[in-house]
Amino acid sequence: MSLAIVFESFQRDQAAHGLPLLIADRPERTVAWRQGKAVSAAQFMTHVQAVAVQLPPAATAVNLCEDRYAFLIAFCAIALRGQANLLPSSRAPQAVAEVMAAHPGCYAVGELALDNPPPHYRHLPALSVTPETDDGCAWLALPADQVVAIGYTSGSTGVPKGNAKTWASFHASTAGNLRMLHAAVGKGFHVVATVPPQHMYGMEMSVLLPLLDDVSVHAGRPLFPADVAAALAEVPEPRVLVTTPVHLRALIESGVTLPPIAAMVSATAPMPVELAQVAEQRYGAPLLEVFGSTETCVFASRRAADDEPWTLFDGVQLHPQPDGTQVRAPQLDEPMTLADIVTLHDGGRRFRLRGRHADLLEIAGKRASLGDLTRRLLSIPGVKDGVVFQLDSDALGVQRIAALAVAPGMHEQAILDGLRQAVDPVFLPRPLKLVDGLPRNETGKLPRAALLALL
Repeated sequence: MSLAIVFESFQRDQAAHGLPLLIADRPERTVAWRQGKAVSAAQFMTHVQAVAVQLPPAATAVNLCEDRYAFLIAFCAIALRGQANLLPSSRAPQAVAEVMAAHPGCYAVGELALDNPPPHYRHLPALSVTPETDDGCAWLALPADQVVAIGYTSGSTGVPKGNAKTWASFHASTAGNLRMLHAAVGKGFHVVATVPPQHMYGMEMSVLLPLLDDVSVHAGRPLFPADVAAALAEVPEPRVLVTTPVHLRALIESGVTLPPIAAMVSATAPMPVELAQVAEQRYGAPLLEVFGSTETCVFASRRAADDEPWTLFDGVQLHPQPDGTQVRAPQLDEPMTLADIVTLHDGGRRFRLRGRHADLLEIAGKRASLGDLTRRLLSIPGVKDGVVFQLDSDALGVQRIAALAVAPGMHEQAILDGLRQAVDPVFLPRPLKLVDGLPRNETGKLPRAALLALL
């Protein structure tokens, strides 16, 4: 019996008690926009099944696809084989090697012919346009409890950690995101994302949305402002731009004109109120900031331009703890405690973020937070980018504060003088180093190891 027949029999068995892999009441529904053309649900599923039968037996596979449509194909094909997608925090060779070492027997898959591919690398076949078929869409499903992805944290607070996600948990978290977006822009929208699909935020907003609702996504990952404008022009209205504060700031500073957009979504770093207000005024669309983590997925949102409290998604509860905040959510099988410190409002349905437990400082009986110190560093005229962070303990157990700043034409002392006007002297960073750029990853986050390396 051929592998294709065995695979089809397996999938028909799952359909009776699983959750849909793709929501598509119409085979012609557009799932993605690739190379200027719409890809229908029928075409998409033809590609998925063709790739799935070619994958080797294994428990896990690293999904390294850069093209978002190729990532969607690989994600679904891997899941249909009963395997889990491994999502490293970076596609850097070392990060990939560390993830593969933690999962013996795994392989990697991607659409590019790499010069130095990781072990057991599978090169995806060319995903050319295929004839539409009207079968195979409705009955494809996955067991609700199947682990379909293991996402790794960014490493901004230490060593990246893996977090398993079942198909049922993804269905549950996507329901909250859809309610938020439907309220803002209605149904049937089209996504352009500047973030990689391997990041959990990118996974939620550019992979799960087109799979689980009448949403389509642009296959690219535009980074430069002109590329973002071009990608938006390749999809119809209503358009939703999924981005980060770093990417949005670059977009605004470039002055590039964008096609009309219905909404912007931001995550991965706090959105400054001033930046949100400028973005909404410039592009005439609401900016929805979402709150979550690799461990929990998104569970709250707010309009950052109004500096309003965060509103919890339906079914989510927060319980402040001495060392953070416990989160209960429909997508979580058990409560998860995050390091974020919050205060609850409106009967617990809204909250204000007060910092992270690990960010809180107490020196000489005085308190501050790294987040607030970074905000004050960025407010100094001439500072284009920067971060304040705590070094590891020295031999005496003392943890010093350090800072990196991007400030062309300025001297360290001028920046320290600016900080001295806004913070207590005990919280002045020593050392403070001027650098040409910060080592931000694909989503704008700053891995701790990279910060320490710059010092």
